[in-house]
Amino acid sequence: MTDYQTPDDLKSVPAFVALAPVEANAFLAFNHAVERKDGLIPPKYRELISLAVALTTQCAYCLDVHTAQAAKAGATREEVAEAALIAAAVRAGGTLGHALLAQRLFERHRDEGEA
Repeated sequence: MTDYQTPDDLKSVPAFVALAPVEANAFLAFNHAVERKDGLIPPKYRELISLAVALTTQCAYCLDVHTAQAAKAGATREEVAEAALIAAAVRAGGTLGHALLAQRLFERHRDEGEA
């Protein structure tokens, strides 16, 4: 499917909001609050953080929106690359952390099976 994800999907947000207005408007209000320009974290850094999270969650729409916003906020290609590599390292670290948990759970389940 070549049209699985397309920027045109974002045009359907208003119709989607209409399907569950209470929840959607609460989400949008929260989203607007964290995207504010007058916070202690400057807009460029907010967008680089958002971009790193979007890379980690692998949300194509978020990547599109936050890459555009990062560019508008003055981020450079180099900063975007660093943010991407930081996100990759943190995601890899999360994998290692979960691997340690998996080892402990494996031992527990193995021991329970032997009992």
